[in-house]
Amino acid sequence: MCSVNGEEYTPAEGETIADLVEKITGGSPRGIAVSRDLSVVPRSQWSATPVTGQIDILTAAQGG
Repeated sequence: MCSVNGEEYTPAEGETIADLVEKITGGSPRGIAVSRDLSVVPRSQWSATPVTGQIDILTAAQGG
């Protein structure tokens, strides 16, 4: 069991950050940042990083 954006989440066996981002965004990771246990996960490591702990998925927002 882990949490994604503050909600309890049970990842599938072997699910990675890349899988989770695709599931949540519908396949468009542009403007997305991910942290796991309060540390940023570089996009280059998403496919090798398992979904465990506290995951936060953030989107960039434009405004002033």
